[in-house]
Amino acid sequence: MLAGFGGFAWIAVLAASIAFVAALCRARTERSALALIFAAAAILAVTTEPPERPTAHPRKREPPTDILTRVRARAARSIDRTFGDDAPLARALLIADQHQVPTEMRDRYAAAGLIHMLSISGLHVAVIAAAMELLFQVARMSRRVSLLGAFIATGIYVAVIGAPPPALRSAGMMGVAMASRLSQRPTSPWAAWALGAFVPLVQPRIAVDVGYQLSVLGMCALVAAGSLWRRHLGRRLDGWKGKITRELVTSIVACAVTAPLVAWVFGRVSLIAPLSNLVAAPVITLAQPILFLALLVSPLGALARFFAQAVHPLLFAFDWIAWAAASTPGAAITVTTTLVTALLAALAAVALVVACASRYPARPAIVGLAALATMVMFPAFSLSNSDGVEVHFLDVGQGDAILIRTNGGHWVLLDAGPAWRGGDAGRTTVLPYILRRGGSLEAFVLSHPHTDHVGGAASVLTAMRPHAYWDAAFAGGSEAYIASLAAARKQGIEWHRVHPGDSILVDGVSVSFLAPDSAWTVGLKDPNLASTIALVRYGMVRFLLVGDAERAEEDWLLAEHRTELRAQVLKVGHHGSSTSSSDAFLDAVHPDVAVISVGAGNMYGHPSNDVLHALSRIGAEVLRTDEAGTVIVRTDGVRIEIEARGEKWELGHDSSGR
Repeated sequence: MLAGFGGFAWIAVLAASIAFVAALCRARTERSALALIFAAAAILAVTTEPPERPTAHPRKREPPTDILTRVRARAARSIDRTFGDDAPLARALLIADQHQVPTEMRDRYAAAGLIHMLSISGLHVAVIAAAMELLFQVARMSRRVSLLGAFIATGIYVAVIGAPPPALRSAGMMGVAMASRLSQRPTSPWAAWALGAFVPLVQPRIAVDVGYQLSVLGMCALVAAGSLWRRHLGRRLDGWKGKITRELVTSIVACAVTAPLVAWVFGRVSLIAPLSNLVAAPVITLAQPILFLALLVSPLGALARFFAQAVHPLLFAFDWIAWAAASTPGAAITVTTTLVTALLAALAAVALVVACASRYPARPAIVGLAALATMVMFPAFSLSNSDGVEVHFLDVGQGDAILIRTNGGHWVLLDAGPAWRGGDAGRTTVLPYILRRGGSLEAFVLSHPHTDHVGGAASVLTAMRPHAYWDAAFAGGSEAYIASLAAARKQGIEWHRVHPGDSILVDGVSVSFLAPDSAWTVGLKDPNLASTIALVRYGMVRFLLVGDAERAEEDWLLAEHRTELRAQVLKVGHHGSSTSSSDAFLDAVHPDVAVISVGAGNMYGHPSNDVLHALSRIGAEVLRTDEAGTVIVRTDGVRIEIEARGEKWELGHDSSGR
């Protein structure tokens, strides 16, 4: 199989032919199956072009100081050189480096319930440990030497990747299991779990790390599921059906136990996770040792590339499983919860673990069902109360006001329209719009302090009292901007300065900030060039909102965040002015829908014909608020529906870009 996947067709064809002839002569079904596998490898080798190898470029970073950091940096360079286009995924799976993983890929794995597999977790460490033990046994080492060698090699690997808490926990459990095997003394899996969970707590702050918490809970669920199978289910099912059923039960228990924490932290629960994990686990179990071997032999360039080519179909299959699961309707739901409902859900999860591990599961099961019933009836708990997330580009004349409505009924406002003598768009347009539809305002984000963007902010802040005010903090500003800051201070609204990398998460909707950077804004005189750039993500759909950014800031974004700019929906910069929307920037974003917020008959001549032609060139559907009025874009995380001019329509292809 490795030879076939690696592109060495003649080896695969020869092996397949020999195996097939031998199977026919002896009528062995197992060997016939093996022959079919080799034949499939040969077909892949002949028909599939090997992946290109040249391209990954690591980020520029501070020179590493300690030896482990230097080793990890060298490993990263080796991965880039060896894996080419697969390097971002290989980095994540081998050295826990997700910096090169595209944002849409992370969103895809989160919706599929596979985000834990995209980072170094207990599964990865266990697979590598088993592979190392097998390697030592193949080298005819004794059982004791094989166990010790695998433990030491895995320990070095965990140290090199920076000892993330999940990997450290897995290594601790593996050490307990190996000690038990060497001493030939049985050990309770609960004792091994407890010791493994304790190891990372040498640094107490690890206890609040979400990755550590999910790892410990997930392993607790696996131990509980194993106990359930041994006590109640294993005797009734055997053979391949029993194995599949066991894996499915284990996956369901693990997802159920971790669901309260996932819902509390991420505001989303993946319903398809049990099935996607069942399908993806064997693929990653096969891929991980080959990835590790490729890294291990990276000094031998040709051999390393051989293993990299061999693992490429498995990485493709892994990513395809995540895409297929995330694209399934209803794959994930967003939830809003309170402390009370989170505690009730946690009680149900604890009851599930106790029921799985107990000889008499009825009582804990009743407690868990009662907690779930109370949680569902609790009025503060709500599932999605609409079909998806909505982004409303309000018609406020010559200005910007964009509302994001989550399917939990909460709003985020980006800019608040213009102000004029005796009135502002906040009072006349934004507030009535929110109040008619109901829901609370969670945050206000200001792109920059020009009056056509901040004019209505003071009115909205005073009436709606959001939790936070996010601002690029450009020096100086209009009277309307100063009034908005005063209103925020009076209402006790927290003020935050926008930094690249900051984000807001509301009901599963992520608003991430790409700009402005303080080093970039130093010396600028035009607030447009320091506009807040917000990337809104829900499921696989992305909205890029750029305020009044002009070409200089677009060039900065292309230099710093080119891979993150791709979005299905673009709020066109600076009302469609010719000073914005360069060809290079539009090519990087490549939107399916472009919305221009602009006033009818405005004195600036917006939007520019050049910008309209550029948008037409890339095939974007252009919607202008001066012609269409308020534009609403709805999405369930996969599909996109548009409402404007009193009509509704859906985009002609799915939002994943496939």
